[in-house]
Amino acid sequence: MSQSNEGSPAIPGQRQFFGHPAGLGTLFFTELWERFSYYGMRALLVLFMTAAVVEGGMGFDDPTANAIYGLYTAGVYLAALPGGWLADRIFGQQNAIWYGGIIIAAGHIVLSLPGFGLVPEAYGFFLGLILIVVGTGLLKPNISSCVGELYPEGGSRRDAGYVIYYMGINVGAALGPFICGLLRVNMGWHWGFAAAAVGMIAGLIVYRLTQRHLGEFGKEPHPTPPEKQGQTKAMAWGIYALTAGLFLFALLALQGVVVMDARQMAEYSVYVIVGVAVLFFARVLLDSKLTKIERNRTVVLVALFIGAALFWSGFEQAGSSLNLFAERYTARELLGIVIPAEAFQSLNPVYILIFAPFFSALWINLGRRNLDPSIPMKFALGFAQLGIGFGFMWIAASLIQDGDQVLPTWLLLTYLFHTTGELCVSPIGLSATSKLAPRSYYSQMMGMWFFGAALGNLLAGLLAGEFSGDQVEQFPELYRQIVIFCGVVTVGFLVATPFLKKMAALDTPTDDLVREDEPGAYEGGGPKQPRD
Repeated sequence: MSQSNEGSPAIPGQRQFFGHPAGLGTLFFTELWERFSYYGMRALLVLFMTAAVVEGGMGFDDPTANAIYGLYTAGVYLAALPGGWLADRIFGQQNAIWYGGIIIAAGHIVLSLPGFGLVPEAYGFFLGLILIVVGTGLLKPNISSCVGELYPEGGSRRDAGYVIYYMGINVGAALGPFICGLLRVNMGWHWGFAAAAVGMIAGLIVYRLTQRHLGEFGKEPHPTPPEKQGQTKAMAWGIYALTAGLFLFALLALQGVVVMDARQMAEYSVYVIVGVAVLFFARVLLDSKLTKIERNRTVVLVALFIGAALFWSGFEQAGSSLNLFAERYTARELLGIVIPAEAFQSLNPVYILIFAPFFSALWINLGRRNLDPSIPMKFALGFAQLGIGFGFMWIAASLIQDGDQVLPTWLLLTYLFHTTGELCVSPIGLSATSKLAPRSYYSQMMGMWFFGAALGNLLAGLLAGEFSGDQVEQFPELYRQIVIFCGVVTVGFLVATPFLKKMAALDTPTDDLVREDEPGAYEGGGPKQPRD
């Protein structure tokens, strides 16, 4: 593969983006607008589904709406797996980003069409969601991989490039809910969905006009050996058939030919994902080619997989039960202006922008003093903060029992602690996966991280369904149980930390992980030394 000088250190006269390759600007603004569209629409989703039909909504009850929300957000993560494969084998990363963006924009447009009388509401809603899932599966994993390829030299400059890139993600995630929420309040639901479409179209325009800055990486798919071309084509057609089957199922359900129970589908999906995870980890652990250290590290990854899924099941209440709490039980008037409930969805990315540099510096400084908490310890800290956040909701839920609305302070504090908890779990878990994954299963282990997130989102939708609007008196007890559960998981990770830390054996040199009797066993199985 030819490398352009886009990835080399800054050269006088060469076009740059904040001292980085110009291609970073392409990816920064494309992802900014894509995240604007995704989080802007997501902030509307549960509110729209639970709003009465006379108010322009879908009229679903809370459990059904939250289950659909869980299925949708889980689908986004699951679609990243075939999306990444199609980019590698069929389209190339750059084309996958372009096609994915077009499909996402089409999904948001379809979502907005019922508001203008062009298609029936249910058809626009469900077909639009499926389009967004499919498009995001193509775009999201591949745009992230393109960032790294701008820096073939690696090192700290690549890390700095990712920091700038993630700033774009969070700027878009902060603007989307706020702007789409304002449009929803002042002009109607479908104007909010249309704004999300405009955001994605803006991203596509930026991408196409500046795509040349990405160089040669990802223009073409990886070459497939002749003996595997038939297998590759069969796999591709299998993915296309599965996607077509998803649309067909939705159409049959909309026609009433098949009955769709969203909550039951979410429950079955949980069983399927858990079953796949069990089979996958069992296969890895029973692989006789693994060294003892690799097998022990896989056990650690199993613990982190479970922890991540449980963490996301609480954290992802943001778009569902906490979103409904903001809409129904929070006083949102400020200086005579009603703040949209969706605006609270902007708190997490704003907090990320504020606190992520602090946490990064904290881990570095603690590491220099040999005081950096271990990976399981950071997970324990994450769950402790998740529990503190829900503790504030426990208090807020108690205050609304007399029919009064509560101050936004409770949600501000909840999102604050959930965000700091996220910073102890999400980047740490992803980094841990890159460090601990056996080389022969490296890519598959990274894929299991998506599976864990999908499982967490499904569980979040089911959990959110317990906070039904007609059972407000049960809210304090439900939040109390979540706080206790977070405390139990925190203690569990604290107790397991010495055991997991020993099994991770991060101080063992990488060369010690190669079996002496099989020197070539891991060739091509993953990077020699995964980066932090």
